[in-house]
Amino acid sequence: MPRRARITVSGVPHHVVQRGHNRQPTFFADEDYLAYRHSLKEGALRYRCSIHAYALMTNHVHLLVTPTNEDGLSSLMRYLGSRYVQYVNFVYRRSGTLWEGRFKSSLVDQEQYLLTCFRYIELNPVRANMVAQPQDYRWSSYDSNAMGKQDDLIDDHQLYLALGNTEETRRAAYRDLFRYQLDDAQLTDIRDSLNKGLAVGAERFKDQIESAVARSVRPGQAGRKKAKAAGGLSGEQVNLQFEKE
Repeated sequence: MPRRARITVSGVPHHVVQRGHNRQPTFFADEDYLAYRHSLKEGALRYRCSIHAYALMTNHVHLLVTPTNEDGLSSLMRYLGSRYVQYVNFVYRRSGTLWEGRFKSSLVDQEQYLLTCFRYIELNPVRANMVAQPQDYRWSSYDSNAMGKQDDLIDDHQLYLALGNTEETRRAAYRDLFRYQLDDAQLTDIRDSLNKGLAVGAERFKDQIESAVARSVRPGQAGRKKAKAAGGLSGEQVNLQFEKE
């Protein structure tokens, strides 16, 4: 039976999660995180994807990615899967799979929910009780986005740049966003959208996506919707990728 089609829209941010097989570790030493970062950078350049935020956890990864072409995201994740698994199998003299299967992703409303998604990703080590503050975790984008540390993985999103007219004011405004944890409703919304491959954000954003792809991106609304004008999302920006078991 075919799996639910993955929806990707070029020019729209995607929250991506990939977990280790059976929730087992995927990183074992500092060198592994560095190797993954290297492959992520290479893949993002090769397949024209912008990385805005990330958190590399011990047994899964979170990425906030904007693909600029129709198959960029899937190509990036295939490249990462191949290169990093080869590295791990060679270094640790192992064989077989490392990841649980295909990655999960959700479309993110950049006007209403993008900064919430930044927070969700970079606060993940705090929620996991690995560190007390996001700046204490080495393998995330927080030090770049909030503290100004150079990170050649990061492409600043326009909404992030709009937080301030200077780097100093921008970073200060970004840090202010992290004064409080996300509430339960936000956490549930992001997690449900990820697990079901839907869209997270305002109803208008979901309407635009549904009009463009003729398919529901809301939970509990199976089936196709009649296509209408996309309200800002052109047909050239939309790509439906069907993946089978």
